[in-house]
Amino acid sequence: MNWLRKNVGSWEALLLVLLVLVMILGSSLSPYFLSFSNFSLMASDVMEKAIMALAMTLIIVAGEIDLSVASILGLASVVLGVCVRAGLPIGLGMLLVLVLGACAGLLNGAAVTRLGLPSLVVTLGTLGLYRGLAYVVLGDQAVSDFPVAFTNFGFGVVPGTLIPWTVLVFIVLALVFVVILHWSSFGRRIYAVGNNKEAARFSGIRVDRLKLTLFVISGAIAALAGILFTARFASARADNAVGFELDVVTIVLLGGVNIFGGRGSLVGVILSLIIIAMLHNALGLANISGDIQNTVIGVLLIFSVLGPNLAQRIQATITRRRLKGATGARAPVAPSH
Repeated sequence: MNWLRKNVGSWEALLLVLLVLVMILGSSLSPYFLSFSNFSLMASDVMEKAIMALAMTLIIVAGEIDLSVASILGLASVVLGVCVRAGLPIGLGMLLVLVLGACAGLLNGAAVTRLGLPSLVVTLGTLGLYRGLAYVVLGDQAVSDFPVAFTNFGFGVVPGTLIPWTVLVFIVLALVFVVILHWSSFGRRIYAVGNNKEAARFSGIRVDRLKLTLFVISGAIAALAGILFTARFASARADNAVGFELDVVTIVLLGGVNIFGGRGSLVGVILSLIIIAMLHNALGLANISGDIQNTVIGVLLIFSVLGPNLAQRIQATITRRRLKGATGARAPVAPSH
C-alpha cells in the first residue's frame, strides 16, 4: 500500500492508464487486435525503434539529443548490403557496420563536446549527411541477396512460440540499459550531468567524456538496428527507416524523460513504446492513413513534452495544500484569559 500511495501519481501510472485505453480502442477498431499473432507482428514492427530508444534515453537524460539515429540505421543497412554484394562474410559485414555506427556517433559526440555545438543542430546536420552518404554509396538501388539464415533471423520467431528473435535482442539490451542507467555509478553520473552540467564537472565527473561515450553507444545501437531492419525486410536501401527519428524521440519523451535532461526512467520508456506500437497497429488495422497516424504521433510528441511538467506542477500543488492543511490542523490554540 505504501508503494501504491507513493507511485499512484507518477507518470508511469498515467502511462498504464493510457495503455489500457489504447487496448480498449484497438479491440473496438478490429477483432484481430488482441490476437497473439497480431501482437507478434506488432512487436516485430517496432523493434528497431525500441532498440534505438534505449540509447536515446541515456542521451536525453544527459541533456542532449541525437536526431541522426535513423540516418545511421539507413547508412548501416546500405553498407551491409554493399559488403554482402562484394562477397564479404555476413559476420564480417555486421562487425564493420557496428564500427561504422560507432564512428558516426563519435563524430556527433566530438562536434558537441570538442566544438561546443548544440547537439540538436549537430545531429540535425548529420541526419542529412549520413542519409546523403547512403544515397552516394548505393543510389536508388537495393541489395536483397542476403544469406537465408540472416533473413530468417530477421522475421523468424523462437521455435514453438510467436516471439520474434528480435524481441529477444531487445530484452537483453533493455536489461543491460536498465542496469547501466538505474543501478550503476555511470548511470548516476548521467543523471548528475543532465541535472546540472557545471555542478557535475566541479564534482569530478568528466562531462565531455561521458557525453562522447553516450553518442558512440547511440551510433553503435543505431547500426545494430540497421542490421536487424535489413534482416527483417531482406533488403538494403538508402531510404530505409526514413522518419524513424520522430517516433524514437516521441517514445522517449512520452515515457517521461525530461527533454532538458536529469529525469526519466526506462520503465516509462518501455511503457511508452508499447503504447505507441499498439496505437500504430490499431490505426493500421482500421485502415487509417499514414498521414493521420503521423499526426497522432505529433500530438503525442507535444503531449509528452507538456504532460510531465503539468503533472509535476499538479502534484506539487496537491503536496503544498496537504502540508498547509496539516500545519493548520496542528496550529497551537491561544490560551484564554
